[in-house]
Amino acid sequence: MAIVTKRVDFTRVFELIHYQKEKYPNPKALNRYANGQWKSLSIEEVQNKVNSLSCWLLANHYAPGEKIILIPVIGSPDWMILDFACQQIGLVTVPIHPTLNEEEFNAIVTETEARLCIASDVELFNRFQSFKEKTSSQLQLFHLQPDKANFFSPLNETTTSHEEMMQVASFRDTISEDEVATLLYTSGSTGLSKGVMLTHRNIVHNIKAVLTILPLEPGDRVLSFLPFSHIFERACCYVYLAFGTSLYFSQNKESFVHDFKTVRPVFCSSVPRVLEKMYDFMEEQTLAKNIFKRKLIIWAMGVGKRFGPEKKLKPLFQLELAIARVAVLHLWKKRLGGKIKYIAVGAASLRPEIGRLFSAAGIAIVEGYGMTEAAPLISMNRFEPGLNRFGTVGLPLPGIEVKIDQPNENQEGEILVRGANVMKGYFKKPALTSEVLTTDGWLHTGDIGKFVQQRFLKITDRKKDIFKTSSGKYVAPQQIENHLKQSLYIERSIVIGFQRPFVTALIVPQFEILKAWCGQHEIHWTAPQFMVHNIKVRAKFRQELDALNEELPHYETIRNFVLCHEDWSIEKGEITATLKPIRKKLEKNHQVDINKMYE
Repeated sequence: MAIVTKRVDFTRVFELIHYQKEKYPNPKALNRYANGQWKSLSIEEVQNKVNSLSCWLLANHYAPGEKIILIPVIGSPDWMILDFACQQIGLVTVPIHPTLNEEEFNAIVTETEARLCIASDVELFNRFQSFKEKTSSQLQLFHLQPDKANFFSPLNETTTSHEEMMQVASFRDTISEDEVATLLYTSGSTGLSKGVMLTHRNIVHNIKAVLTILPLEPGDRVLSFLPFSHIFERACCYVYLAFGTSLYFSQNKESFVHDFKTVRPVFCSSVPRVLEKMYDFMEEQTLAKNIFKRKLIIWAMGVGKRFGPEKKLKPLFQLELAIARVAVLHLWKKRLGGKIKYIAVGAASLRPEIGRLFSAAGIAIVEGYGMTEAAPLISMNRFEPGLNRFGTVGLPLPGIEVKIDQPNENQEGEILVRGANVMKGYFKKPALTSEVLTTDGWLHTGDIGKFVQQRFLKITDRKKDIFKTSSGKYVAPQQIENHLKQSLYIERSIVIGFQRPFVTALIVPQFEILKAWCGQHEIHWTAPQFMVHNIKVRAKFRQELDALNEELPHYETIRNFVLCHEDWSIEKGEITATLKPIRKKLEKNHQVDINKMYE
């Protein structure tokens, strides 16, 4: 008699728990560091906690469609449990960034009419409680820091009655794939934030597409350290559950090295800044006074920058690469625990030479592209040979259409996307929705790009950022800013030139490296606000820019610059939560210095 195996599938996000439990039951599904050790929750324990919390929410009269605001910093088992507990009874989670100001927070509370808000810790609780007290909102705030007043204690409960579970099941059965699972407010670089409505169908489509791409196996250890308020990291955590991996949540940014060394993951998702910081550390070593060490690092990094997964490696280069790995490049892998094999990078563009270097070190790097409105991934390079091109964001995901709208002579134009991953719309903003979503389902991303080798998508700029100089030349600033990052001494920059006779830049120096350079050249170091005006320091940056300008067309060269004495901040509204510069705010804050550059 043939045995019929029931096919296990998921069509709604919260079904991922049942999916893992049936297909890859993992005794270490979710893991956190507490009291000096990693503590695990099995997938069955996760399910029990989710069900218990759903029962509490129903008992306290939270109804389907209501919005629950979450204020995480980084991920944790608690946020996953809260997320799924809300989803399976039809509540809509609204994760927000912990850096929101009072105006933004109260606007979201008012628009969503939320009655419940849970913050990561006491400090965030106090901050947002002070915001809330200035409104007439009925919002109740709690936090996730145990043994403190206002702790959200229902998270610790695991007992449920049969009658309660029957009620949860009845709600769960009525939830459609097309119902909104989460509401995510964009960073608002062009004005007030907009709530992106993502349905179960949107997110599940993305999860299943990524399952065909990532080389993960049940039981693999993965580490999550990016902000959980972003759909990129949250979607990654969903994918990890679907693979049956053991998901470890980093404690905080200070514990980064410890967590990698103790978890020893094979995979993680990252943003370019993390890899850039590790690259910068290696570059700093080239300033060391030990000549042999300095020359060895420069040589090894030169070998790494010539590496490419698309290239057929010649025997001599293979030998050089082996020596470079043993002598220098292995330090990156060691710093990440020693077992790391793959890193997927998103949220911003990664400099190609950094991707090549890490891949040369034995860590396969692939870059992807997405946006909140697309739940989130649109395209991604692959780990298979021949399907990764550094400097591009890869191939469109399975089941997603991508086209270039009204391409120019260079085949560049706005990127349009269509597929089951595209959002339902902006919450309570039908006019804004109709501006970005066409009647036949195409999403206007606002990004400018083109296809390289007919299939690899390359992002060249943001449509709103491209400007014309007073001489009539169009300038795409993002490309130039990425080019400037090649300098060891430049942390970040924005390019200025709208209706101006030439192009200039605001630059944030890499102060640690600049300080080391000053020491090497016997330049007395004081405070950054004085060093940015130092004649020798400015001469050094002029030298760096002159070298970079040689690779740019004449009309794009940086003719003048301002050195900022401190980094741009989210709190001042100068960068978004994903570290993208807010040009209007930066230009306003530095208007006097900008005008002086054109005198």
